[in-house]
Amino acid sequence: MPIAIKTTDNFDAWHDRLKDRKAVTIIDKHIYRMKNGDMGNVRSVGDGIFEKKIYFGPGYRLYFINKNNCLILLLCGGDKVTQSKDIKLARKLKQEVLLLW
Repeated sequence: MPIAIKTTDNFDAWHDRLKDRKAVTIIDKHIYRMKNGDMGNVRSVGDGIFEKKIYFGPGYRLYFINKNNCLILLLCGGDKVTQSKDIKLARKLKQEVLLLW
């Protein structure tokens, strides 16, 4: 059974700003794999937030939370250069999202 994937407006804006079409295609393939249970290279960054590494370009990252293994919410995205800023943003977005759940 596929896992539901939801995104925040922040994630969508980041994704839409990506100019490298090949990167967008690769990121979309990784999201598709997540949807089908193949999480790939994922690690916890604390507070229930996970980081998925994508080995392409500047080292893209997807930040997400997982609810009962049936819903993944992509909070934000970034790359190796913006990693610490992105993790802080993911923590803030998680708190905002949890208020709505």
